[in-house]
Parts: sequence; C-alpha cells; structure tokens
Amino acid sequence: MEAIVAEMDTRRHPYHVAIENWQHDLNIGSIVRTANAFLAKEVHIVGNKRWNRRGAMVTDRYQHVTHVPTVQELIEWAKTASSTGVPLPIIAIDNVPGCKNIESVKLPKECVFLFGQEGPGLSQEALDSAEMVLEITQFGSTRSINASAAAAITMHTWVMQHVFG
Repeated sequence: MEAIVAEMDTRRHPYHVAIENWQHDLNIGSIVRTANAFLAKEVHIVGNKRWNRRGAMVTDRYQHVTHVPTVQELIEWAKTASSTGVPLPIIAIDNVPGCKNIESVKLPKECVFLFGQEGPGLSQEALDSAEMVLEITQFGSTRSINASAAAAITMHTWVMQHVFG
C-alpha cells in the first residue's frame, strides 16, 4: 500500500479538495473516492473530524486526507501551501447569489476546491474566504445537485482544462 501511495504521489494533480463538515455527512466518503479517482493532491475535512468512510470504498488509504479544525485554519494553510509561493486560491462551489458558472471560468492550476454539506451548503465564513464562488449550471426543477456529484463535476472540469485542455 505504501508503494502505491508513493507512486501516486509522483503523479498527483496540484489541486486540493476541502469539505466543510458541519455534521456527520455521508457525502464525504464519496468525495474522497472521487478525489482519488481524479488524483487530487489532498482532501481536507474542515470542522467535524468524524465522517463516514464507507462511501470512500477504501480509497482513503491511498488518498491523503487531513483534518482542519476551522475554516480560518484552512485559509491560513492555503497561504503557504503552494509550490510557487503564491497563496492557493480557495474556490467555493455553491449555488448562491452572485456566483459564476463553472463552465465559463478557467480554473487555477493550483487551488483548493471548497464544498459544503448537503443541505445548508457552505458557511458564510467559507464563502467569504473564497477568491471566487462557482456553481454548476442546472436545468431541472431541483434547487441543487448532490454535493458529491458537484465535487465530481468540479474535479472533472479541472482535469478537462488542465490535463486534456
């Protein structure tokens, strides 16, 4: 297992995924699994340390997952985490007033995608920390898509722009 993780570390993409965990959210495991599939550098669980690992389908053993107690600590970490010395921009994904469509934006190569919990979405503190807030265009009657589906679409969009673009 350590050899697999070490080999994956040589190929990881330079974006991070952060999930604001207010409650015990079942989507976190699915997001960790997707982050592994798209080879994200790291997943950060912000807030409550506990999460349901069942949805990760054991991929959390191969994906770097860390706990960050508060949004403020994530912001401070992002200031020094870049390989270029420039703070990592935090890109919030939530369908709130004033957000931009992800389809119309060039995503930064190095960044932190910040997702909220199913239902309440991101806290105001998390939204305020973001360099930009993006939504995924929807056409049906539902107000929002599942948080793990939004994370998958976001990571795939990054891959399409930076790996295949």
